Amino acid sequence: MPPASLYHPAAVTFLDDQAPRPVNVDAATYYGGNESFHRSRTYSQSQAHGYKPKKLPAFQEDWHLRPRRMSHDEKSVSGPPRRFLIDVEETIRVILEQEDTDGDFQISVTDAGPKMMALGTATSNGFKTFDIRGTYMLSNLLQELALARDHNRKRIVLDEARLTENPVDRLSRMIKHSFWHSLTRRIDGDGLEIITADPKNRTGRVNPRIYVPHGEPAMAEYYRKVAKEKPHMNLDVQVLPEKPDDPVFVKSLNSKPGLLALAMEEVDDGAGGKTLKGIPFIVPGARFNELYNWDSYFITLGLLVDGQVNMAKGMVEHFIFEIKHYGKILNGSRSYYLCRTQPPFLTDMALQIYNQLDRSDVDSNRDWLKRAIQAAIKEYHTIWVAEPRIDPKTGLSRYRPDGLGIPPETEATHFTHILEPYAAKHGLSVLEFSEKYNDGSLKEPGLDEYFLHDRSVRESGHDTTYRFEKRCANLGTIDLQCLLYKYEVDIGTAIREVFDDELEMEEDFPLAPFPPSAESYANPRRESDEWFERAEYRKKVIDQYLWNESKSLYLDYDTVAEKQILYESVTAFWALWAGCASEDQAWKLVSRSLQKFEVLGGLVSGTEESRGKISLDRPNRQWDYPYAWPPHQIMAWVGLERYGYLEEAQRLAYRFLYMMTTAFVDFNGVVPEKFDAVKLSHLVDAEYGNQGIDFKMVPREGFGWMNSAYQVGLSFLTTHMRRAVAACTSPEVFFGAGVSGVSGDTTLMTNNLPPSDPLGMAMETLDLSNSLPDISQ
Repeated sequence: MPPASLYHPAAVTFLDDQAPRPVNVDAATYYGGNESFHRSRTYSQSQAHGYKPKKLPAFQEDWHLRPRRMSHDEKSVSGPPRRFLIDVEETIRVILEQEDTDGDFQISVTDAGPKMMALGTATSNGFKTFDIRGTYMLSNLLQELALARDHNRKRIVLDEARLTENPVDRLSRMIKHSFWHSLTRRIDGDGLEIITADPKNRTGRVNPRIYVPHGEPAMAEYYRKVAKEKPHMNLDVQVLPEKPDDPVFVKSLNSKPGLLALAMEEVDDGAGGKTLKGIPFIVPGARFNELYNWDSYFITLGLLVDGQVNMAKGMVEHFIFEIKHYGKILNGSRSYYLCRTQPPFLTDMALQIYNQLDRSDVDSNRDWLKRAIQAAIKEYHTIWVAEPRIDPKTGLSRYRPDGLGIPPETEATHFTHILEPYAAKHGLSVLEFSEKYNDGSLKEPGLDEYFLHDRSVRESGHDTTYRFEKRCANLGTIDLQCLLYKYEVDIGTAIREVFDDELEMEEDFPLAPFPPSAESYANPRRESDEWFERAEYRKKVIDQYLWNESKSLYLDYDTVAEKQILYESVTAFWALWAGCASEDQAWKLVSRSLQKFEVLGGLVSGTEESRGKISLDRPNRQWDYPYAWPPHQIMAWVGLERYGYLEEAQRLAYRFLYMMTTAFVDFNGVVPEKFDAVKLSHLVDAEYGNQGIDFKMVPREGFGWMNSAYQVGLSFLTTHMRRAVAACTSPEVFFGAGVSGVSGDTTLMTNNLPPSDPLGMAMETLDLSNSLPDISQ
């Protein structure tokens, strides 16, 4: 019998000889390892080291001659699963040239290509072809080729099942195995080069800089060592003063912005000694390349669904570190955020993680939760129920941060329209006026008031919205009161259930008076009763100032004007998430007010009526109608389920996931920051545009809280709903045109639900003039 080498060269692996390989797995698993070949009569040694098909993967000249497939055409189910033999670079070139008609390195529903391409089959070593058709398959092909290129593959055998994969399964898999990894950052010698780059830098010429908190000499020494070992980084290491959030000091850092150090752990250095290593965390993505406060809470929910408990736990470690060293959980971990926090979620975040920790180490888990609750108590007393954020008269807390000057993280022209009248008054250019105003040589009380409210809007996380325009710092918002009510209940519950009704505080800090109008500070009581009393007091305050019986809705309260603000916000449903609504209030919210916010793609941020008319002089804001954001969806789903309105929660989750899935299918796998939920479009031009959509060939990271919304939302859907979403079945079809807002009680008006046509809506949103050639030259 002749030796095997006569039949094939050495080290060649045949797919025929292997056990069936997993198909719908992460790219590293699928494209890692050695190249595989398919055994066939056309196999020869010359092809073992490169794919040289007789037919190129293109048919640009004759694609229109190819017949439509008929019902009697060969189906892959009739035999072995179909596989394609593909030259990676050549096929990338052809698919972009033929299908990417708008030149954005994506294959979307708006591209005008033939949406059809022939690929050589692996069983024939590429001599016979099969047509790949449609936006979804072609965009998946482009993504797979990009992933193969990442793994240095020149030639691949690609399973057709990778191209036809159920879109719900594909997106969920990409989030779990790819997106979270791409959004992971560490602040240490290995991770600094990625995270010190600030996409929000105005100039792009600022040297990387890291600020280390006072009282962490080992950490400062570690970063100095890194700077010395990596001189090409030009890393500037600075130590902050003991009180780093003094507004004058923070303003002085505007010209030298930098990253703020976060928690680290001590590990073996491999040489018998110890060194520091950054604890990993997830960033939101795109231009937000640092640790954020409320983004992290929603990201954590997605991480927990995907089993990444340790990653979520590490993010709480960073928040404990920030409260200890920076006085608060920061808006974001950059120097210009030192005066600002964001919506508080630490207690629920910690308890969600605690409930999923390994039960084999009870004492360690208890100690970890204790540190988190202690940090939350400090934040509660020193930030949220202390001046300037507390309003002593009403007991309502407000978003009201300290700060001086113009927020430096915005684009240089962001405030031009605000500054121009002041500059003209002083006979200066906007740039000259800005410099003099920032350095304090020009005083403008009206501008001070404007920027107080602007900083408050940014602290609220809802930047920006007409709901908060020029009044945010004065508002006791429903969302903030709900979050603090949840803090009070969570802290009380943890002390009672986990810490035997007593919790020792290990750090000394001023205690806020209770009730807030008390003239003297309360004694440092640490039992659960106090916290439940605080929660009950806050509930009374919410009912007194924020509940509007005639509207069946919670509204914000202006503590200066002493009246409710009539802007209708979907954050009213946060009362269900927090549990501070009565059963009657919950029923009224769901039966009478839900229909105000429910549209085809889920829940909009506020009503169109509250937003008001939009014009050139009054442009749209990204946190107003018709935009939909993941935090609002998730909070409503959880709140509705909590009060027994599971059907409504599932319907809203279906709407939002349908919108996400159709965008994923029609637009090359996009997972954006936000949506226009009325037009089912991610092509949003309000204010900062949209994040997470600027990628080439394959989405790399999605967007943090949108990733979570998908993973969390899937947990609300039944199997039938999941299949319908995967088939891109419109909510109009799935639920029917007269969908019930509350079963058997009210009907959601269909004028909120325009007919869904993703292609038509996308083309309507696109500025087609940008894609036309310039013939003026």
